Amino acid sequence: MRKVYPNAAAALQGIVRDGQLLAVGGFGLCGIPEALIDALRDSGVKGLTVISNNAGVDGFGLGKLLETRQIKKMISSYVGENKEFERQYLAGELELEFTPQGTLAEKLRAGGAGIPAFFTRTGVGTIVAEGKELREFDGHTYVMERALVPEVALVKAWKADVSGNLIFRRTARNFNPAAAMAGKTTVVEVEELVPTGTFDPDAVHLPGIYVHRIVVNAHPEKRIEKRTLSEKKGA
Repeated sequence: MRKVYPNAAAALQGIVRDGQLLAVGGFGLCGIPEALIDALRDSGVKGLTVISNNAGVDGFGLGKLLETRQIKKMISSYVGENKEFERQYLAGELELEFTPQGTLAEKLRAGGAGIPAFFTRTGVGTIVAEGKELREFDGHTYVMERALVPEVALVKAWKADVSGNLIFRRTARNFNPAAAMAGKTTVVEVEELVPTGTFDPDAVHLPGIYVHRIVVNAHPEKRIEKRTLSEKKGA
């Protein structure tokens, strides 16, 4: 099965629709699939529930989908840095399912591993646990969390071979492997595509069995949320 598509729009054709549950990799603006997010915006699909550690910033990343009102609900662990997110949430225009960061990662990992639910102590005694099953193990109370299995996952990797084997670059790995494993259909944006067999098997971070479609974006913007520079001594 050929996995490589000529552009991001083609890679999303036929698999995105209104009302879907999607996962989008990245942490802040690090490791986000920029071209795929733009193509999702341009597709015009709406009523989306998006699983992502955060919601980008105003005018970039998932912030673009908030501006076009295509997202109805976010499942996230951090929602700072985005004034439009704040405005929509406080106005009751956007739903939010707050999830502790480690729990969010585990919910995606569990979804990819075929585990329907798990118990964790994180969130017990807070609003995170409201309406969820509690159970005691070894004298401690745990809350049951359901796994997440998005219909589509949009992921960013550094390199891929044409079979979909992936290599991530440093901290840009973040939520991307978990999102890729959890998605029923996973679309990956990469900076470099190489023939199958190029990678040392030990260098592969995620095997191609989890990847269904690939698109190349050789020159992503890779915007930095907040650039902080120290003053040079003697300047």
